[in-house]
Amino acid sequence: MSAQPGRLDPNSQESAEAFITANTRTLAPPLVAEILLHLAEESLPIWQKSEDELGEVNVPPPYWAFAWAGGQALARYMLDNPKLLAGKRVLDLGSGSGLTAIAAMKAGASSVLACDIDRVALAAIHLNAALNGVEVATTADDLLAKPPERYDVVLVGDLFYERALADLVSRYIDVSAAQGALVLIGDPQRNYFPKGRFAAAAEYHVPVTRELEDAEIKRTAVWRLG
Repeated sequence: MSAQPGRLDPNSQESAEAFITANTRTLAPPLVAEILLHLAEESLPIWQKSEDELGEVNVPPPYWAFAWAGGQALARYMLDNPKLLAGKRVLDLGSGSGLTAIAAMKAGASSVLACDIDRVALAAIHLNAALNGVEVATTADDLLAKPPERYDVVLVGDLFYERALADLVSRYIDVSAAQGALVLIGDPQRNYFPKGRFAAAAEYHVPVTRELEDAEIKRTAVWRLG
């Protein structure tokens, strides 16, 4: 289906990239100064513009436009512990901006597949990876609906905010860990985070925006499974 007149087509990478560059600034997340991303400075304008300009009824919210606390913590942890990623095949679930996928490549991963069902997010990942001089493969396939393929490392940044999604993620990473993958999770223990299931590897105090979070500093941990 083509976009309506005057609107951008979210399924067109060219249109999505044009929307991203027009509505974001190149910024470094507070906890990860080594990485630059196309980020929104305010939440409400880009939320509204996503609905107004991207022309499709079911365009997902622009989660890709923000560096969430879990992703920042996970990216920081990988950059500080590159031996965990060196030479590894990595899967980044719900990649959003691509922050954690980019961090994994910068930490020495041999390859990273960034998965997100939002095609605008995939365009953001493409732009952000190029901005940081790394190559990240992407897929819009819903990998949580399929049996997990084998990866050395599976990344999960801030995906426990909805019950149904949290259940799918939990099942997926359990199988991945059983297959031998190291699962690294960045999460500030959101509503549906499965407490008591993972080992905490590091803790950070992440600067965030009060527009999106309940505090200006979000206490966030990186957790390990497998």
